Amino acid sequence: MADHLSKAGRSRNMAAIRSKDTKPELALRAALRAAGATGYRLHRKDIPGRPDVTFIRWRVAVFVDGVFWHGHPDYWDPAKAASDYWRLKIAGNIERDRAADAALANLGWRVVRVWDIDVREHLEECVQEIMGALRDAGKSLPPTE
Repeated sequence: MADHLSKAGRSRNMAAIRSKDTKPELALRAALRAAGATGYRLHRKDIPGRPDVTFIRWRVAVFVDGVFWHGHPDYWDPAKAASDYWRLKIAGNIERDRAADAALANLGWRVVRVWDIDVREHLEECVQEIMGALRDAGKSLPPTE
């Protein structure tokens, strides 16, 4: 299927898509602060996969994955992809995510991946998952309600 945009138009369109500080990411960070999970760093280039939120002292890396870009099984079906380009693009993203998870695990990190749609629809559950990983790593946090 041919693209309805010119090469320059597609480039402008793709460049406008945010890769960090997305609405789900901002909502998750605000909820983490409200829950008392502070002291994190954002988008550290020196950590495999460049996690969206990183608790360095406790070695917990949090990724907020978009359902399209990271191939959520309920939202991405490679058999229905419009072109080989998108099948390869999303497959590459998934492989890169797995490689980052493995690299972080080899370095002793706990990895928490949440889907952007889950942040929107089940924010408290996402926060509790991250809080659990932090508690398991030894971070002292306020008691849950």
